[in-house]
Amino acid sequence: MGAQLPKHIAIIMDGNGRWAKRRKHNRVFGHSRGVERARSVTRECAKLGIEALTLYTFSTENWNRPETEVNFLMKLLLRYLKHETQELIENNLRFKAIGFLNMLPKAIQTELSRLEQATSSNTGMRLNIALSYGSRQELTSAFKALAHKLITNEMSLQDITEQKIEEHLFTRECPDPDLLIRTGGEQRISNFLLWQMAYTELYFVEKCWPDFEIADLKSAIDSFDSRERRFGNVGNESRA
Repeated sequence: MGAQLPKHIAIIMDGNGRWAKRRKHNRVFGHSRGVERARSVTRECAKLGIEALTLYTFSTENWNRPETEVNFLMKLLLRYLKHETQELIENNLRFKAIGFLNMLPKAIQTELSRLEQATSSNTGMRLNIALSYGSRQELTSAFKALAHKLITNEMSLQDITEQKIEEHLFTRECPDPDLLIRTGGEQRISNFLLWQMAYTELYFVEKCWPDFEIADLKSAIDSFDSRERRFGNVGNESRA
């Protein structure tokens, strides 16, 4: 891999259900395999020196899936949270859940809080798990909070800046993603980090998430390294 390493990688882990169906299994089997893949990718990102990793785990729209699948996902998530504490601590990871967590079952909310507290003194990679997350809803919530402060005279219209908006987002403690990886063959961002990904490099993979390997992660990072990030400027026109 090259010298330009992304500080923050975001991943849309798509294709678990389709992966399972192709193998004559039900969709929940794919989700179980997806958890294993998330664990190995997280370890590798920490090993490579990535500062932050955000995994799109469950969207606000996912609540509309069949009840049996949602219930299985909640049980799978609860099991993961209960058994990952030692792994996160050993790998010096800081765990953070982002999203509308009050929509989740109380037992999961309790485990999320416990895990965040247990890893709060770690100094390594920040692991963000996006749960019950939707970016339009996040922005709406931020704008409502700012509007309330205007009404109550806590701030003036001139005080509203990009920085102020960012301070009201779930990701306020993290830099914006440098690289987004989406598996499963779809080429869209599906209501994920819309504000934060204004200048994110996008990388799409045909493989479904359970088939995504460490070599694929490194290929995505190599692709990122080959790109010139201009942020609206002219950049280096002599670059091949």
